[in-house]
Amino acid sequence: TPRTRLVVLNSPSNPTGAVYPRDVVEAVAELALEHDLYIISDEIYERLVYHGAEHTSPASLGPEVKRRTVVINGVSKAYSMTGWRIGYAAAELPVARAMAALQGHVTSNPCSVAQKAALGALRGAAGAVEEMVAEFEARRDYMVGRLKEMPGLRTPEPEGAFYVFPSLDGLAGREVAGRKVQDGGDLAMALLEEAGVAVVPGAAFGKADAVRLSYAASMDLIKKALDRMEKVLRSAF
Repeated sequence: TPRTRLVVLNSPSNPTGAVYPRDVVEAVAELALEHDLYIISDEIYERLVYHGAEHTSPASLGPEVKRRTVVINGVSKAYSMTGWRIGYAAAELPVARAMAALQGHVTSNPCSVAQKAALGALRGAAGAVEEMVAEFEARRDYMVGRLKEMPGLRTPEPEGAFYVFPSLDGLAGREVAGRKVQDGGDLAMALLEEAGVAVVPGAAFGKADAVRLSYAASMDLIKKALDRMEKVLRSAF
């Protein structure tokens, strides 16, 4: 619309794990150039991609697009440093200065210890990241395979991040653990109360008929949770 000033990209995506292919990112970049828009590119999961998927940053598509792009990233996901609270942004100097001025008046800066730890991760943890991605990929494959066998769910395969986002295509209107399921919130409560399994209702991400599962847990815990989940779902059919 005439009021649009920027476009936000999140790839790989939370909650779906989708990775936008290069041609889609190029199309967004062309749109930004045509309509004089900025792009905020959330790339926090850029290192966590599977099965040959490739992450494309709009900032890599040429100087004009780079000038209009603000990249948001951090060490929380790829380096498992969530508690250190270190993130960063990359932008053209005038934009970066404006961001720094705003941030400096809104909140404090991260402590020097956390900054030093993040620097160590960025400079020397490539091997550890590769090992972690391989483990995530194994968990992803297992979780997706199990979910596809469960009745009532439609499970797209994520290409990145560490989430699976199945839709409740065959569960709407059915009773699960004594609770009539109309949306992801109903299923989440049924699974929590009956199986002790926590999932996130899709309404939090704009899709009420879905739930989000995470495979950022041990394989043993994932297997146990999926066993319990499958037992509850099969009882509805």
